[in-house]
Amino acid sequence: MGIQSLGVGSGLALDDLVTQLIEAERAPKEERLNEREETLDATISAIGSLKSKVDEFQDAVEELKNNYNLNAREPTIDHPTSLEEGETGPFTMEASTSALEGSYKISVAQLAAGTEYRTADGEFSSTTDTLYTGADTTVSFSFATSSDSFSVDVTSGMTLQQYVSAINNSEDNIQSDGTTKLVNAILLDTGTASGPKIIFESLITGNGDDLRIVNDSDAAELTSVTSHSSALAADQDLSTNAGTNAPVAAVNAQAYVNNILVESSTNEFENVIPNVSFEAFEVSETDASTATGFAASSVTIGNDKEGLKSKIQDFIDSYNSLIDEITRLTRYGESELEDDGALAGDFMVRGLQNGIANVLTTSVSGNNLGSIFNFGLSFDDDGKLEISAVDEFGIGSGEERLDDALEDSFDEVADVFTNSNNGVAKTLYDFLYEYTTFGGLLRDRESELKDEKELLADEREAFELRMLSFEQIQRNKYIALDKTVSSLNNTGNALFAALGGI
Repeated sequence: MGIQSLGVGSGLALDDLVTQLIEAERAPKEERLNEREETLDATISAIGSLKSKVDEFQDAVEELKNNYNLNAREPTIDHPTSLEEGETGPFTMEASTSALEGSYKISVAQLAAGTEYRTADGEFSSTTDTLYTGADTTVSFSFATSSDSFSVDVTSGMTLQQYVSAINNSEDNIQSDGTTKLVNAILLDTGTASGPKIIFESLITGNGDDLRIVNDSDAAELTSVTSHSSALAADQDLSTNAGTNAPVAAVNAQAYVNNILVESSTNEFENVIPNVSFEAFEVSETDASTATGFAASSVTIGNDKEGLKSKIQDFIDSYNSLIDEITRLTRYGESELEDDGALAGDFMVRGLQNGIANVLTTSVSGNNLGSIFNFGLSFDDDGKLEISAVDEFGIGSGEERLDDALEDSFDEVADVFTNSNNGVAKTLYDFLYEYTTFGGLLRDRESELKDEKELLADEREAFELRMLSFEQIQRNKYIALDKTVSSLNNTGNALFAALGGI
C-alpha cells in the first residue's frame, strides 16, 4: 500500500516542511509581483485622474481661444419699472456676435394674437346638448394664408362636449413645431341666460391669417359652430355674430423702436435691428407724455463683458483645480510613514506643468496689454492663478484692473487669449492637445501602463505554473524520503522482533 500523506510512513513532519519550502519560494517573488501590480494600478489611476483634469482645463481654454466666443454681444435692458424675481418685463432680447453696438428705446404696443370666435348667446341650453343628428360629416379648420389645416369627424348624435373634445384631441391639430396646437376649443357653462358657449382660439397669429372653421357639408345644424361654408364664404354664424360675440381678427405684434412702429406676425421680432431679436411678452405701460403713448425700455447692445469675465474665472478655476491635482499626484512623503504620490518625480507631469507655466507667462506680441498679468490676474504663493480683491502695490486690486480693462480695452483683453500668433488660450490649447488627443502623451502613457499590467498578469500566471511544478518536485522528493525511512523502520522493527525484543 502506498503512502497516502507525507510523514505517515516515517512519522516525520514532512508535509509541514514541504509547505514551508513552498512558502519560502513563493513569498519574495509574489511580493514583487504584488508591489508591481499595486504600483501599476496606482499609476494608471493617477494618469486617468490627471487626464480628466487636463481635459477639463482644455475645455475652459477652448472657450477663450476663439474670437467668435469672446466677441459676443450682450443686450442690457433697463425697463421703466423694477422687476420682481422671475419677471421678464415687456420683452427679452438676444444679439448675435455680428450685431452692431448701439442704444435703443423700445416699447411693446400690442401682442400678436390669433382669430377668436364665440358661439351666440342662448344657442344651447346644456353642455350635453346634441349638436348634430344628420349623416356623418366633417368640419375643417384652415387659415387664410398658412398651409396648416385639419378636420374632425362629426357623427350623428355628437354632443357639444364631444365636439370640443374631438377638436382638442385631434392628432392633426398641431403646428409644424410638433408641440403647439393650431386651434384650442373651450366649452363654458356661463350659468346665465347666455347659456353654454364654445370659444374657438386660433394659435396662428398675424394680420390676415384668420382661422376658417368650414362647414364641409353645409349642414344647417352646424352653422352655429362654423364660420365658413364649403365654398369658403364667411357666411356661417361664427363669422356673422355681433356685439360681444363678434369674431376677433388675427393681428400682428406691434412695437416701437426709437418711436418707429415695427410689426411681426408673431411675438418674436427678428432682425428689426440687424442681427438682434427680441420677444414680446406683455404690452408696455402706457405713458401719455411719450410720442408713442407707451413707456419705453432703454436697451444698450455692447460687448459681453460679464460673459468674458465669467470665462476668465472658469479658466482660473480649472487651472487651479489642475494644479491641485498635480500637487497631490506628485507630492513626496514627508516621512517614511507617508507614501509618495503615484506620479512623484514623473518627467511627463513636470513637462506638462512647466509647459503650461511658460505659456501663461508669455507676452503676446502686438498687444498693448501684453499678458494676462497686466489686467488683474496673478499667481498666489501656492502657484495658483487668482484675481485678487486687494490692492497690494497701489495699482488697484485684480478685480478693479480686470473690470477697467474689460470696460476700456475689451478687444485687447480678448486678443491676449485669441491672438493668432501667440495668444495665451490658442497656444495653450495647441500645447494641451498634444497630451489629450487620441494617441497623445497622456493616452499613450495610459495605454502603455495597461499593456504592462496585461503582461504582469501573464507573468503571474506563469509564476503560478512554476510554483505548481516546484511543489510537485518537492512532494515527490519527500515522498521518496518518507518511503525510505518507513522501510528502514519496518526492517528495524522486524529485526527487533526476531531477536526477541533484546
